Amino acid sequence: MKIVCVGRNYVAHARELGNEVPSDPVIFIKPATALSSPDNPFSIPSFSNEIHYECELVLRIAKPVRQLKKEETLSCVDAITAGIDFTARDLQQQLKEKGLPWEKAKAFDGAALFSGFVALPEDSGQLSLRLHVDGELRQAGGVGGGAGAAARGF
Repeated sequence: MKIVCVGRNYVAHARELGNEVPSDPVIFIKPATALSSPDNPFSIPSFSNEIHYECELVLRIAKPVRQLKKEETLSCVDAITAGIDFTARDLQQQLKEKGLPWEKAKAFDGAALFSGFVALPEDSGQLSLRLHVDGELRQAGGVGGGAGAAARGF
């Protein structure tokens, strides 16, 4: 199992962080050990003083895939869920400034949290996510644009 992530696909967040919005997706991978579980719970890593979190739409790929055409992407998805992507933002900034990969900042143990998967709904263009922390809305968004948008994220 691997967790394939798409970065800088949420334009407002990319701009908020002062990042260029790329024409092609930024892809990075989190290892299986990044997935939080009762055996591998999330904890703040000792190497960071600035952990950020983002609510994400998570698509589970049901079969091995290679070099798909855009219109084929959803045919490989068998389920969806909500997830939290944790980032050691201070470390990520240091790594970016040096032109180094982000893995240490994005792929540490427990840096990905998923809820239970459910079947992909027929009308995936209506999907939305909301993240509340202690009753306060911190993030809200939807995929918009129909089924193809679900494959890109929101």
